[in-house]
Order: sequence, then C-alpha cells, then structure tokens
Amino acid sequence: MNTTEIIAPAPRLWTAEGFQENRWERADSAEALRGNGNFLLPLGAFLALDPVVLENVLPRLGVELLPGDALDPILPFLDRLPLVALSFPAFNDGRSYSKAELLRSRHNYRSDVRATGDVLIDQIPHMLRCGFSSFEVKNEITLRRLEAGRRGGIPLHYQPSAAAPAGPGRYSWRRAAQ
Repeated sequence: MNTTEIIAPAPRLWTAEGFQENRWERADSAEALRGNGNFLLPLGAFLALDPVVLENVLPRLGVELLPGDALDPILPFLDRLPLVALSFPAFNDGRSYSKAELLRSRHNYRSDVRATGDVLIDQIPHMLRCGFSSFEVKNEITLRRLEAGRRGGIPLHYQPSAAAPAGPGRYSWRRAAQ
C-alpha cells in the first residue's frame, strides 16, 4: 500500500503590517529557559515556574492559554508580560475571542496578543477587531490570501470593538452628521 504523507506548512507569523519573523520559541518547561531568546510557555508550565526564576525571565516569556484556561492566573504579570498567545484548537471554538477583548478593554493590556492554532482567513478581520495583534498561520489558503494582501472582511460593523475605531459613521447603526 502506497500512502502519501501530507505535510502541513510551518506556521508563519502575520501582523496587520504583513509577515514578520517569529522571535518566539515554544518551550514546555523551565529547562528551556536556560538559553537566550524569547520563550512561549503553556499556562501550566508558566505557573509552575519558581517565583524567583519567573521574575528573572519574565521580560522574555510569553504564555499560551487554551480556550478553557482562565485569564485570572496571568493578570498579576500583564504589566511585564510581552506576549499572550490565545489558542484556537478548532475554528469553531470562539472562547479566545472573548479573552482577547477582555485583555484589551478590561485589563488594558497593550503588548502582543497572538492567535495560534486553527487560524482561518475569515476569522482574521474579527480577530483584529477583538484586539489580536499577531497571528500564527499554518492554513495554506489563509497563507496564500495573506501573501496576496487579501485579508477579507466587511467595512461596516454592528458593534464596537477593542480595536481603535476607524472614524465616525463606521458602524451601521451610527451615522455621521451630514
């Protein structure tokens, strides 16, 4: 039997300014932190760090939250945490949208909020409005469309967002005086 192995493309980092070099390496434990560089840890590994080690390496640490993870454990670190990655293990799980909006509006987090996992082209305009600033993209169609400068979306919206408004009259229910 001849089987063909399908290899997914390596994730690429995209922002509203285009594709960027990803300077963050994934790690699963404190052992990886002995090296130099920036490390992205799952929430459990982040919380398991010795408090002294955590304070020393915090400026080069990011934390990734799964949809079921609460924001509360990382709130004391937000003022010093350069990256919060929110996972989308499946395109139909939208809990990370809420976390991004809460980080931006309620907790005033101004550093990088990254979408990871199953990031699709149709989601990117909505993710930008919720406060995401970078996207780890591995979907081939999404990569091709972003490379072509086609990120989609519609110009009118029914609701406010965590992103800065584009100006008066941009919401279908809010009209500018003529």
